[in-house]
Amino acid sequence: MDLSNIFRLVNLAVGGLMVVGGIMQFFPIGFQSTIIGCYVILFGAATALLEFQTPPVLSKWAPFLFSFLGRGIFYIFVGSILLHNPVIRIIVGSIIGIVGLGYAVLEYIPSIEPPENMRDANAESWGAEQI
Repeated sequence: MDLSNIFRLVNLAVGGLMVVGGIMQFFPIGFQSTIIGCYVILFGAATALLEFQTPPVLSKWAPFLFSFLGRGIFYIFVGSILLHNPVIRIIVGSIIGIVGLGYAVLEYIPSIEPPENMRDANAESWGAEQI
C-alpha cells in the first residue's frame, strides 16, 4: 500500500500549522517570543518546502528529517515550543506533537516504509556499488 500521498499531506499540514503557530508566537510582542516565532515559521516553511524539493545539503546537515523517528522527534520538539497560552496555540502545538509521536511510532513498524522524500538522498552512496 502506497501511503506517500498521505504522508505528504500530513507533512504539508504540519508545516502550515508550524507557520500559523509561529505567527501566533509573536503575540504578546516580546524579544523572546519574536525570536521563537521566527524559528518556528522557518521550521514550518522548511518542512512544507521539503515536500516539493530536497536540497542535497539537507542530507548532510539535517539527516534526522529523513526518517520517521527523526522527523517525529523534530515535530515533538516544535510542538512543545508552541505549548503556551492562548488555548489555540496549545491546540496547534498538541496537534504537531501528536503527529510527531505517531511518526516516532511508525519508525518501529516495518511494514510501513517512509515515502521517497523522507528517504536519505545520499543513501545510495553508502552501498557496496561505489567500491
